[in-house]
Amino acid sequence: MTFALPPLERASAEVLVIGGGLAGHQAAIAAALAGRRVILAHLARGASPHVIGANVPLGHVEAADGPAAYAEDMVAGGYGLNDRGLVTALAERSVGVFQDLAALGIPFANRDGRYLQRHLSGNRHPRSVYVPEGTGRVILDHLARRAAALGVEVLAGWQAVSLLDDADGVAGALLYRKAGERLLAVQAGAVVLAAGGIGRLYDDSTYPADVAAGAYALAYDAGATLIDMEFVQFEPTVTVHPAACRGMEMPTAMLGDGATLLNAAGERFMFRHNPEHGEKRIEKARMSLAIQDEIDAGRGFPDGTVAMDTTLVPAEKLETYQSHCRRLRQAGLDPAHEMPRVRPAAHSQMGGIRIDANGFTGVPGLYAAGEATGGVHGASRLAGNGGGETIVFGVIAGEAAARAATPPRHRAGQAAAALARLADQATGDADPGRVKDGLRATMSRHVGLYRTAAGLGAALDEITQAEQAIADGLTIARLDDAVTALETRHMALSARMIAMAAAERTESRGAHQRRDHPERDDGAWLRHVGFRRGSDGGLEMVAVPID
Repeated sequence: MTFALPPLERASAEVLVIGGGLAGHQAAIAAALAGRRVILAHLARGASPHVIGANVPLGHVEAADGPAAYAEDMVAGGYGLNDRGLVTALAERSVGVFQDLAALGIPFANRDGRYLQRHLSGNRHPRSVYVPEGTGRVILDHLARRAAALGVEVLAGWQAVSLLDDADGVAGALLYRKAGERLLAVQAGAVVLAAGGIGRLYDDSTYPADVAAGAYALAYDAGATLIDMEFVQFEPTVTVHPAACRGMEMPTAMLGDGATLLNAAGERFMFRHNPEHGEKRIEKARMSLAIQDEIDAGRGFPDGTVAMDTTLVPAEKLETYQSHCRRLRQAGLDPAHEMPRVRPAAHSQMGGIRIDANGFTGVPGLYAAGEATGGVHGASRLAGNGGGETIVFGVIAGEAAARAATPPRHRAGQAAAALARLADQATGDADPGRVKDGLRATMSRHVGLYRTAAGLGAALDEITQAEQAIADGLTIARLDDAVTALETRHMALSARMIAMAAAERTESRGAHQRRDHPERDDGAWLRHVGFRRGSDGGLEMVAVPID
């Protein structure tokens, strides 16, 4: 160690929730309602403020919708790889959880006592509820007030760098706060990980900067299994022009409201890929591939994009996308009269920590919820199910953690082991920023929408080089550098799992497309590719059956 550690601060709770998005807030509230003393620790709000809606099978627009139809759509949209227990839990709990949110006064769009529901890609029925002023942000604001009213202690600006564990399981976490370079050990009877997905592991990405694949590495180090990491969903319609809005998701819900996709010749090319419905009733993985195929065929615009014709959306519907319209107009483009240009970008991870229908990871004391987890979406995610998953499984995991929580354990060695993982990293001359940039370039070049054996082999070679640079030593002169080095390791671990699983799965399914294995193969691949820490301490790949 080449730097001095600050004095270790300490705190305790019956339930510790890590993650400040929708899943984390829902988990904290659920545990507090169960009578537990709760700490909610988060670096920031993650991707949740950008959620535009959440699937809830109310049947207010089409009476034929309901939990059974919702579950069927999930399995169809997930290409059969979904864990059925998770699908059932999400479908059956979603209406009740939504009603609890509505009771908080959240202004979901409604008319004459019935909620308005958008028809999003991959869903047979309109089922996405929304708040015109910004769904994720408004829900989070209400949940934050609810958590405060229930006495949840919120530690904002704190990042989990390691879980505390002992022979009886997970017992808390070591947290870091950049402001003042502080370290805090939180002992807890149960921990809920809800800290989001892979983060900015690709050059083009919709992820905010505070999501950095940490949840996966924390769970892996604690002994959890991760599944379906090869299934990275690329959002089909992410803004490239205007440049000031680059990386902003243009909601596919707009396509259900009348927008169309056009190539440089002005053709509605989606009918070549989805002859009956064009831009509608097609799940996101297929839409992303169709857009990329159009661009690769040379029919896109010179900047490698297609146009999203928002001028066809009726004015009253267009203005329900208030935050998107505002940002576009601030950038000089009026979506009522001009068309933004878009292309696919990394958006969400279908895989993650394996959980059961209670959010339990299999590691005593450790629960998980939201995009940190895998199994509910299968090989591709229905539009609107990111929001739906977070609000429901946050509650489920919080309730389960509250039931299982033991009194906080203060055993010698817990914090010391966590500190050692942070402080005893090798030091050298490698710049962690360059290593991170290299990993992003590798993933974008070789592990994007289309994969091949040769490309994946090259990716794994390049990831090995990044891992060697980390092992030889990154530049570490102070505590903040050590945390950055740990983040770099977390990124490399996620990159390796994604590339290894993609190389292993010799078929094409959902968000995983192999040019050298273009067909779906249920006989060989109707199962998860999983990862866990092996007996030698290294990464072990395992076959995991569908639940």
